[in-house]
Amino acid sequence: MSTDNELDSVELAPRREIVSWAMFDFANSSYTTVVTTALFNQYFVGTICRGLSSAEATVALTNSLGLANLLVVLTAPVIGALADAGGLKKKLLFIATAVCVVATGCLGFMQQGDVWQAMALLVVSAFAFGSTEYLIAAFLPEIAPKRLMGKISAFGWTLGYVGGLIVLAFSLLYVWFAQKQGLTAGDYVPIILFGVAVVFALAASPTFLFLKERSANISAGNSTNTNTGVKSASLWLDIKASFLSVVGTISSARRYRDLFVFLIALFFFSCGTTTVVAIAAVYAGQVMSFTTQETLAMVMLVQVAAAVGAFGLGLLQDKIGSVRTLALALILWTVSIAMAYFALDKPVFWLASTLMGAAMGATGAASRALVGLLSPAAKAAQFFGLWGLTVKLAAVVGPITYGQITALTKGNYRAGILSTLSFFVIGLLLIFFVNEKRGRNKAAVTTVS
Repeated sequence: MSTDNELDSVELAPRREIVSWAMFDFANSSYTTVVTTALFNQYFVGTICRGLSSAEATVALTNSLGLANLLVVLTAPVIGALADAGGLKKKLLFIATAVCVVATGCLGFMQQGDVWQAMALLVVSAFAFGSTEYLIAAFLPEIAPKRLMGKISAFGWTLGYVGGLIVLAFSLLYVWFAQKQGLTAGDYVPIILFGVAVVFALAASPTFLFLKERSANISAGNSTNTNTGVKSASLWLDIKASFLSVVGTISSARRYRDLFVFLIALFFFSCGTTTVVAIAAVYAGQVMSFTTQETLAMVMLVQVAAAVGAFGLGLLQDKIGSVRTLALALILWTVSIAMAYFALDKPVFWLASTLMGAAMGATGAASRALVGLLSPAAKAAQFFGLWGLTVKLAAVVGPITYGQITALTKGNYRAGILSTLSFFVIGLLLIFFVNEKRGRNKAAVTTVS
């Protein structure tokens, strides 16, 4: 039986490191809000794919995002294991960030008719972005004790929504100015994409300057033979060891029953959340007849609601537990999706979107913290790799399901969004089978053994 001291064996990192870690959430939110949520997806469907039907354009978008996330699914466990074995989280995070920044900037050169080129760049940027998500998350167990993990995770998540809100505010102002000058989306969207690439690079800089790679020291300390250790081994041996480590992690599912039950629940409700993120702007434009300015304003409101949800329920999470917090968030998701389906006018859809934002913030922060709570410290990056795998597998299934339903119903976007409701209901039911206390104790016993 573990004690509270064992559960909190990790010391809280200095404030500068915690802020630097959270700044990556600030940085990458510029990509999610502009590229995959608010602006580029609508630009892709309405401008780049002009000449195709709305259903064909939507399928092209969802298939591109699905392929990118499938690549993350195939690589996340291996990259996570390699990062654990060699203390390479920071280096791999830098490479993925650089690729995402460059590909995002290149998206700014895409114009009407450049469908295949835009799809390729979207796949590359989204794949790189997806890789950064679990790599930065894997630092959490190193910088925060378990008793504060929910609060630190919520801080990062909240700062991320603040970053997204700032980027969206400037984007909205620029769109308003550009339209006043008679410019079209083909003129102002590329400028915004260039800006996103710059913001991402600059805001992520503190992470690489000040955040320490503690796992490198742990790996060195645990090595029994420095001449044949992981750091001095060949790349091939590292990769082989990573595959074996992944196989071992998956085969040990019964040892971490609550973690893996949670991952199953996470898959289902993430099918819903990733779909909403991917098609929210497209749905607003195609079904609710939102203008570009209205869409950006709506996503800004969602960002505010998400920040409130992440911070408010993040604090609640440390008091009532992550499982109960997630259950509340999933109930809110179910209600908001139902409202969006039945919405016939803009005010109702605005309200539904606001509720979705609050639920999204709470779901993201609580899920990341729960993985940290249920994971042994020695396998943190590996299990966060499985977390990334699960979310990205959901990001393959969810959006593609939506796109196919939209295509089969000849552009019926309402039928597509209704399919997401079942994902949230299943996830809500499964989350009640996770015993948080038992899972934390199991992780602590493994850590100190």
